Amino acid sequence: MTDTTPKPQPISQPESDRYWEGLKNEEIWLQRSKATGKYQFYPRTFSISDPETGSDGIEWVRASGKAELYTFAIVHVAPHMGFVGDVPYITALVQLEEDVIVPTNIVGVTPEPDALQIGMSLKAVFEHNEGGQTLLKFRPA
Repeated sequence: MTDTTPKPQPISQPESDRYWEGLKNEEIWLQRSKATGKYQFYPRTFSISDPETGSDGIEWVRASGKAELYTFAIVHVAPHMGFVGDVPYITALVQLEEDVIVPTNIVGVTPEPDALQIGMSLKAVFEHNEGGQTLLKFRPA
């Protein structure tokens, strides 16, 4: 079954605009605490490891795009009409080399449990859609 309902899209917010612009250029940009060196995801207006420094305490750093599969689920029932044509698909949490966990999809592999292994190496891929948005996804490395 297919549907013409559009998929929900991310909403622009000042604290995350750098992240979304980076994806359009096929780059992953993460925030890092200037004081502690710890990365954070999702983007915020302050460092979660040093909140007293406010927005002056964070910097944007380009990430490697290397990751490991942290956990996954195979979706068989679309959570929204826009995803009806995509099922089954793999939704996952991946741990980036920079030690942050990011929600995403795994592509380039059959959506079956035997095709996936927790800890497997992954590589970033960028899905550009008609609306001008780019989504970060991963495939086996």
